[in-house]
Amino acid sequence: MALTRDDLFVSPDHYLHSFEGDAAVFVPMDRAAYNRSIFLDGRISPAAEGVMHMPVSGLTVAMPRPAATGWIFHFAHCGSTLLARAIDHLSSNLVLREPLALRQVAAAYAPGRAAADRLALVIAMLSKRYRADTPTIVKANVPVNFLLPELAAADPRARSIFLHLPLRDYLLAILRSDNHREWLRRVTTLLAPWLGDTGGLTDAERVAALWLAQVSAFATALGKMEGGRSLDAEAFFAYPGIILSSVADRLQIPLSCESLDTIVAGALFSTYSKNPAIAFDNMERLARRAALETLLAAEIVQAQRWIEPRAIEADAACAVLESRRLFG
Repeated sequence: MALTRDDLFVSPDHYLHSFEGDAAVFVPMDRAAYNRSIFLDGRISPAAEGVMHMPVSGLTVAMPRPAATGWIFHFAHCGSTLLARAIDHLSSNLVLREPLALRQVAAAYAPGRAAADRLALVIAMLSKRYRADTPTIVKANVPVNFLLPELAAADPRARSIFLHLPLRDYLLAILRSDNHREWLRRVTTLLAPWLGDTGGLTDAERVAALWLAQVSAFATALGKMEGGRSLDAEAFFAYPGIILSSVADRLQIPLSCESLDTIVAGALFSTYSKNPAIAFDNMERLARRAALETLLAAEIVQAQRWIEPRAIEADAACAVLESRRLFG
C-alpha cells in the first residue's frame, strides 16, 4: 500500500528527523529503534536504511491537531538522559530523546521572530503515539528552552518537568572536563540572541550566564504552563525511586512499584546514561563532585561574582522554581 500524507501524521514509524533546506527528512523507525536510540539526532539508530524527503510546504497545510504531549525540559548535564531512559524502561509510552528537528527550529529562532509553520509541524509529528492512551514524552535540549514561550502558547496545559540544578552544582557539572567546556562555548555562542555576546567571558562566567538565562526561562514558562513542575536534579539522584514515581504521576505514565524497584536497582542506575558500557553510579558522581569543589573553587567564586549584580533576577526566578517543585 502506498504511503499517504496522512500516514506521516499518524504513525511514529515515520519519524521526522530533521530539515534540509525546504525538505522534511523522514527516517523509518519502530519501537525497538526508538528504545535503542539514546538520542534522536545524528546518533539515531533507525529501523531500516533509507530516508524520505518531503517538501515542508506540502506538510504544513491543514495539519491535524497534535495529541497532548509530555515534556522534559532541562539545563543539560543534569540527569535528563537518565530520567528519560528510566521512563522508557518503565512504561509503554514512546519517549523521544532530543529530537533534532525540534532543536533545528529552536536554533533558527531569534527573539521576536518565529518559524511558526515549522514549529507547528514538529509539534504535530512529535505528538504521534503507538498507544492512544499513553502520551508521548519528549526530552528536549538546551536551545529548546528558549522556545518555551511558543511551546507554552501551543499547549499551556502540557504536563512537563523542568529539570535543573543550582548554580554551584551546575558549575561542577559543566566545568568538569575539556569536552564539557567545549560544549559550553559552542552552545553559548549559538544562543547569542538570548545571552548576548559571551566571547569576552571566562568559562565560569559563561556557565553563570547560561544558568541565569535558563532559570529565568523556566520561571517564565512555569508561570504559563499549569501542568509544569520543577525538579532539582540532586533530588532525583538522591531519591530516584520516589522521584520517578512522582514524575510518572505528573506525566501520566502507568508503572508498577515492582518494575520501579527493579529499574532503580539495575544496570541503568549503575552505568553512564549516555554510554551504558561505562560503569557509573551516584556514589561515584558524589565523589567526583567533592573533588571538583576544590579544583574549581576559584572559578566558582568567579561565577558567583558575575551573578551578584543580577541577584534580584536570579533570586526571583529560583523562587518560582521552588514554589512549583515536583517533590518535597
